[in-house]
Amino acid sequence: MAGIVRWEPLRDMATLRDAMDRMFEDRMMRPPMPLAPWAEGGLDLDMYETEDKVVVKTAIPGVKVEDIKVSVSGETLTINAETKEEEEVKRENYLRKERRFGSYCRTVTLPGGLKADSAEADYTDGILTLNFPKAEEVKPKSIKVTAK
Repeated sequence: MAGIVRWEPLRDMATLRDAMDRMFEDRMMRPPMPLAPWAEGGLDLDMYETEDKVVVKTAIPGVKVEDIKVSVSGETLTINAETKEEEEVKRENYLRKERRFGSYCRTVTLPGGLKADSAEADYTDGILTLNFPKAEEVKPKSIKVTAK
């Protein structure tokens, strides 16, 4: 009779509760996403397509235009930016220090058929906007349909 186990529903519920407690404790101790968009050195960006170009936008606040480097190699776009601390303040005088200084980098693959050598870049109010014109062969062509 050693193979028979008495069923105790409260014991099963306690095990489920322990599992749920562990799950919530893990989530509170280790957030799944970085607290700041640049916390891991990446830049969040938007990329969209119009009829005649592809537009890439990214927010890089507090960066001087001369500290931004954009390069295209084949279909790979790389954006590098660097922020520097303005002044030296002793650590013991800080009440809170949350801004991150250093370099940021983002590499993405662009769609094919763009004229990278004709691209335009604009940096206004902390937003970098890149416009990549499409080559003529990839622009959509409309074909008029007629009935006979």
